[in-house]
Amino acid sequence: MENSRASLMFKVVAVAAIGLTATFVMLVQDPDTLFGGGYPELWRRTGLAGAPTRAAACIFAGVFLLAMGWLYRLLFAPLELLRGVDEVGYIAEDGRSRAQAANEVRRRRKTGELPPVYPNGWYRVLDSHLLERGDVKSVTVLGQQVAVFRGQDGKAYVVDAYCPHLGANLAVGGRVVGGCIECPFHGWQFRGTDGKCVRIPYADKVPEFAKVRCWPSCEINGQVLVWFHCDGLEPSWRVPEQSEITRGEWVYRGRTEHFINAHIEEIPENAADIAHLAHLHTPGIVSGVDLRYTNSKTWEFIRHDWKVEWKPEPEPDKHCSQMLVKHALTVFGRHWPLLDLDVVARQVGPGVVFLLFEHSFLGRGVIMHCVTPVEPLLQCVSHTIFYQSTIPPLVPKFILRAECIQVMHNLNEM
Repeated sequence: MENSRASLMFKVVAVAAIGLTATFVMLVQDPDTLFGGGYPELWRRTGLAGAPTRAAACIFAGVFLLAMGWLYRLLFAPLELLRGVDEVGYIAEDGRSRAQAANEVRRRRKTGELPPVYPNGWYRVLDSHLLERGDVKSVTVLGQQVAVFRGQDGKAYVVDAYCPHLGANLAVGGRVVGGCIECPFHGWQFRGTDGKCVRIPYADKVPEFAKVRCWPSCEINGQVLVWFHCDGLEPSWRVPEQSEITRGEWVYRGRTEHFINAHIEEIPENAADIAHLAHLHTPGIVSGVDLRYTNSKTWEFIRHDWKVEWKPEPEPDKHCSQMLVKHALTVFGRHWPLLDLDVVARQVGPGVVFLLFEHSFLGRGVIMHCVTPVEPLLQCVSHTIFYQSTIPPLVPKFILRAECIQVMHNLNEM
């Protein structure tokens, strides 16, 4: 809500600035009519009087608006960093593109015996702010194509994408009618709560078997999630609510998204590998994400120090575990206590991690780290940050950017 108000305010200011500039440009014919004086002699000698003046004013206004837009994105707009599968962990050589390198690795990969590719649990489908009332989104998750839509009642629903009638994709051209989604081919309407067809425009009676699969879903912590169980069982546990997000005390400040060629098990296993932190994540974030250069002597003046403790949780939360992380920063060998940061990483099932930040000066917030299988060996790894509304957006955006760099270190290693 806060981001929407800021965006609206910026748009109003931009429209007002354009209007005032246009008015000024139309009026600038001769300053005699505006200010009671003539053009400065220098203007007349250099040809800036009349039409050139209007052109100069247009250029100035354009540069000013571009600068204002850049400043707004820097200071107020959420950070959005989205990376495709060919942008993570591949080095293009011999004239090949990174996409070609990624595809070649996927073709040559030997899978062998695999652990379950879709473990039982809750998985993020998309962030709530991306689904407005009446919107329909097409998403691939857990090897299935699904249609995610928000009914006119404001509730989010997830159903199989393909209409059982003739196989039309409900997410491509389908529209929301009340709490139902309407097929774009013949207008069949399927209820979001249970997937049952409730209306066929050209039929008086709807067959009982006319229905689409409805996925168990929930909307919590600013995200829409679905439940998966290999035997089709109902959810046996719930994703905990972060009350600060629900109350609006922590607001959305950005997200990152990476598509990774890996088995889902590799990602939480990497996080639980405490030993790698001191070696891989000691170089400063200014050294970049390319592991060939992160240990360059150029960046040795800035180092990260990590202290980590990992522990499982008892019943009834055996699907959860916690990692307590203490971070310190040294610059030219000197410890800077102001930048010390405590993080509690709570793994909830295979697909959701709460990264809770607390700092004496920079405030509190959470990064929702989610891993969602797209297909057996392709994962969507997302990080969505919510932070105290009283803290300037630059702070959480910097934290998210730093987290993204550390994540890229891990992904380039895998």
